[in-house]
Amino acid sequence: MSGSPAFPPSELMRAEKRNAAGNSVLAAIVITVLKMVVGFSTGSLGILSEAAHSGLDLIASLLTFFSVGVSDKPADADHQYGHGKIENFSAFVETGLLLLTCAWIVYEAATRLFFRHIDIEPSPAAFAVMLFSMGIDWWRSRALGRIANKYESQALEADALHFSTDIWSAGVVILGLVLVLLGRAYHLEWLRDADPVAALFVAGVVVSVSWRLARRTVDALLDAAPPGVRSQIYDAVSHVDGVLEVDRVRIRRAGNRYFADLAVGLARTVTFQRSGQLAAAVTESVRRILPNADVTVQPLPRAQRTENIFDRIRAVATHNNLNVHDISVQDLAGRLHVEQHIELDERMTLKQAHDQVTELEADMRRDVPEIADILTHIESEPATIETPEELVGDAELEHRLRAVAAQFPEILDVHEFIFKRVRGRLYLSCHCTLSDSLTLARVHEIQTELEIRFKQDAPELYRVLIHPEPSTDNRR
Repeated sequence: MSGSPAFPPSELMRAEKRNAAGNSVLAAIVITVLKMVVGFSTGSLGILSEAAHSGLDLIASLLTFFSVGVSDKPADADHQYGHGKIENFSAFVETGLLLLTCAWIVYEAATRLFFRHIDIEPSPAAFAVMLFSMGIDWWRSRALGRIANKYESQALEADALHFSTDIWSAGVVILGLVLVLLGRAYHLEWLRDADPVAALFVAGVVVSVSWRLARRTVDALLDAAPPGVRSQIYDAVSHVDGVLEVDRVRIRRAGNRYFADLAVGLARTVTFQRSGQLAAAVTESVRRILPNADVTVQPLPRAQRTENIFDRIRAVATHNNLNVHDISVQDLAGRLHVEQHIELDERMTLKQAHDQVTELEADMRRDVPEIADILTHIESEPATIETPEELVGDAELEHRLRAVAAQFPEILDVHEFIFKRVRGRLYLSCHCTLSDSLTLARVHEIQTELEIRFKQDAPELYRVLIHPEPSTDNRR
């Protein structure tokens, strides 16, 4: 077993990012001081430009150190999307500092090339410092790049990019110093300008890196979507079973976190629970493209082309947060007459229930103009849990009811008779075995007729519930 302490994933990420940024600050301090000392002692513009570059890298490293400490804080009342944008802003500031460095380097190089010649004195210390800085920059860029890729940190990535280019720019400065020494040894006057030319090359490298970084940081600050990601998400969500259309896809980035906002069309007849399941499926499809993204899905009700008259009636009821059942539609001389059942809270008064049904019927006539007439049967929907007073055992009554069921040729058997007395009324439930091939319409007819016959033979029955079973699944 490892002896290291266990950290939650978020705390481990924060610790690793701050550790990498802190080491970068310490290394930048050492390199900047050494380059400044050697640059002033030799008079090399190449080394001084590198010192200025490293000095701004130090400022950038400090910005990164503080930004990674703030960016991973959780969202709060004032920053609902978290604090990740601070990393993007830090990278943007670093870019501005690099461009200021380039402006100074270009100005000083042009002055030395055309107006004021300065003799430089390359020394072993200059070469040693530059080689040492190249080694440190190589170590820093690898360490920062590894953590930046691991946690998708743009601020650490900016630091890593700076230090990787420092290796090449330091190499160019060394080359400039070598050319100056060769010019003196072989009396080649034109090589005396190798040092400012090397400084200009350093500036060119920095401008190139800064431009690429600037585009990425500005895109993040302006909420530009990553290239191609929107179309990938659109295609993936379109293939989620149950999604009719993708109306909107919006993506933004804050630090190492992506936020995706989608509006998708769903059949207007789906239940609220099914809508939640589809939203979860859409979220999963987005996270396959943007892992750990914060996804918001807005379902939009849509009418399907395949909807029939029954679907349209149910859709209107669903829109009113109501459920209708036992819908019957008759075509009388080209005029549609609808009959339906609806269950409303048993605690409602008749006036309240009638007003709600009247409003529902008006909505149905407006949305389904083919309907000429609607008749709604109002039923009470239980709102309380009932406690049976007793379980009643009545062998004689059960025998009589079995004899009634035997008069139906399609009923194979009846079983599991349970008699309960609730609020002084007798309740009956039983199981009824029928042929596998019967249609649901016919099964419902048999159940209804059997319920009527049971109540005719035993008027004391208040409620009868019959559960149909296919003959291949007769669980007696």
